Formats: sequence, structure tokens, C-alpha cells
Amino acid sequence: MRNSMKVAKWEIKRNLKNKSFIIGLFLTPILILGFGFLGSLFGGSDDDAATNVFINDELGIYDLVEEISEQFELDWTINLTDLTEDELQEELENSENTAYIFFNADALENGVIPVYTSEDISSDFSTNVQLLTGPIQQMRIAQLDLTEEELNIITNGIVFEETSADDYQVSGEESVITENPMEKLVPGIFAGIILFAIVVTGMMIFQSASQEKKDKIAEIILSSVTPGDLMQGKIIGYFVLGIIQVAVLLLFVVPFAATKIDEPIIEYLLVPETLLLVVIAILGYLLFSSIFVGIGATMADMSTSGNFQGMVMMLPFLSFVLAGPVLGDPSGIVAKVASYIPFTSPGVLIMRLTILDEWPWIEIIIALVILVISILLLMKLAGKIFKVGILMYGKNATPGEIWKWIRS
Repeated sequence: MRNSMKVAKWEIKRNLKNKSFIIGLFLTPILILGFGFLGSLFGGSDDDAATNVFINDELGIYDLVEEISEQFELDWTINLTDLTEDELQEELENSENTAYIFFNADALENGVIPVYTSEDISSDFSTNVQLLTGPIQQMRIAQLDLTEEELNIITNGIVFEETSADDYQVSGEESVITENPMEKLVPGIFAGIILFAIVVTGMMIFQSASQEKKDKIAEIILSSVTPGDLMQGKIIGYFVLGIIQVAVLLLFVVPFAATKIDEPIIEYLLVPETLLLVVIAILGYLLFSSIFVGIGATMADMSTSGNFQGMVMMLPFLSFVLAGPVLGDPSGIVAKVASYIPFTSPGVLIMRLTILDEWPWIEIIIALVILVISILLLMKLAGKIFKVGILMYGKNATPGEIWKWIRS
């Protein structure tokens, strides 16, 4: 294990001194932030500004409007106005994000409240102004001189509670999120970022083993360490490099997201569920990295990789192919079966657990056991392939040759 750690340190130092790696390390978060700022510049400037709401109040309802605005945290700046409807045209032409509301006796009788808005009104205003319907309706009802019993019947209203067939669940089965979805989404996105980043970094093992063969320095390295130590060191080293990439990405992106999303993102991350999701991501890395390091040792040159090696590189992305059926029905047969297949298990489990309210612990335990056994088996097989392949020069190994090495 000591030699493996030496190899890991060497891989880490070598890549941290590589200009391409350093540029890529900071370029990704910078691009994400850049697109985020561009979106703010071109998409959200009008919606972010407070809407100027002027009220012509003949019903004494101004205080109630202010109360509703504070209760629902509406981004309104409310003022009284004496302007009439005939005097508004010039004012609206010279205003931005502005609305005029007229509360008068005719409006109360007809049930139609005149609202005049400027051309660039906030997209939320039309929805928010409907919150004033309740108080106006109560004022209209009060004029009817109804008995207390009749008034209670009318004011209680009727609520339609809709339940679809998919919402019926047998006792003990999973249910889809009904509370704030961000509480589940944030840990899931966090684990997904970790899985994606360290798996992509793990692909560098593929190139590293091949490059060492091409430069013919594998014999020099193997004169100091065993093939097993070299393979384990590469897996550990590139795992650390992947975590470094994740840390840098989150260091830039999380504060930016916290300013744009009105949710306690850090609080959602600091939950036990996040730990399990991160463990699944790490197991996914160990699975794919063992494959990459073994297959990478069978290649004489990255530029001459065949169809077989190219198919192996696509294995981590199989779970994305199943994203549609998994997200559409996280308790369906496709999602369950994919949870037990090692090559799709990490990604599918993260997607399922992100959108399920109640986790299927028996399925999770079975999937994790299969995943751990697969990792141990693949690492053993990768060790056999790596031991022979790292010293083979001149050509890429065929699947038949790799099979012979495994059987030996």
C-alpha cells in the first residue's frame, strides 16, 4: 500500500504541474459562472426590479393591499395616486415595470377591477395581482346583507383535491416527492456532480496507462513497484484529482447559486442522505476506474484505439440513456432493473433517490452489495489485464487476447 500511495502522489503532482489540467480545472467553473451572468444580464433584469404599483383607492382598501403584499412577500412598491383612467396613457408610456389599479364603486359592483400596466411589466405581476381577489370578494359579499350562516357557507368556498391513479400506492412502496423538491434535488445534484467529475477524471487513467506504454517508461516504473501497486496508485491518484476538481467547481458555483436561488442550499446539503449519495458516486468511480486502467494498459496508442476500447469509454454514460424512463417512473421496472446492473447502478440510483420521497432501502442495499462485489471482481480482473498489457507494445490487444489473460 505504501508503494501505491507513492504512485498516487506522483500522479497528483504530475497533473497539478500540467498546464492543460490547471486550465481545465478553472475553466469549467468560469464558463458556468459566465453563462450564469449572461443569463442575468439578458434574461432577468426586469423581473428582478420591484414593480411600482399605484392605487386609486375609493374603497379604503389600500392598507389591506399593503398587508397582502407583505404577507406573500410581493416585490411591489405601493403608492396612492389621484390620476384617473383617462390620464394614464402618457404616464404609462414614460414608465417601466409599473401598474395602476383602480378600486371604485363601479368595480366593486361589476366585479371587474381595471388594471393598467406598462409594456415591460414583470412576468409575475399578472399572477400576483390575483391575490387581491379574496378581499374584494369579501367586500362584495358584505354588501348583500346575508345571515351569518349563509355568509359562512359562501366564504368557506370549495376546494378540489385532485389525486391521479399514479398517486395510489400500496403500503410500503415508494412515493414521489410531495414536499419542497429542493430538499432532495440539492443532495442529488451534488452527488451527480461528484460522480460526473471524478469519472471524467478517471478517464485520464485510460490515457495515462496508454501514454506510459507509448513513451516506453512502463518498465522503469515497474522496476520499483509491482503492477498491482501501480494500478492501485493510479486509481487513488486520479480519485484525488477528481475531488480537487469538484472542490474547485463547488467553490465557485455554490455561492453563485445561493445568490440566485432563494433556498438554504448549504442546509439541504448537510443531511445524512447526502453521505449515502456521495458513497454511491465514489463506488461508481471505483467501478469505472478499474475498467479504464485495465483497458488503458492494453492500448499501444490512444490515437489507434479500436471499437472495443471506444465502447468501454461509453460505459459511464449508459445511465443517461435510461434517464427518461427512470425519471418518469422511479419505481418502475426499468429503474429497478437498472439499479442492479453495475454499469448503470451508480447513475440510476442517484437519479432515483433524488426524486423519491421514501427510499426503497431493500433495493438500495441489494444494489450496493452487487456494486461492491462487482468492484472487487473487476479490480481483480483489471489487475490481471494490467499486469500483462502494460508490457505489451506495438498493437492494441484484442478482446480474445484480453480473455486469455483473464483466464490465465
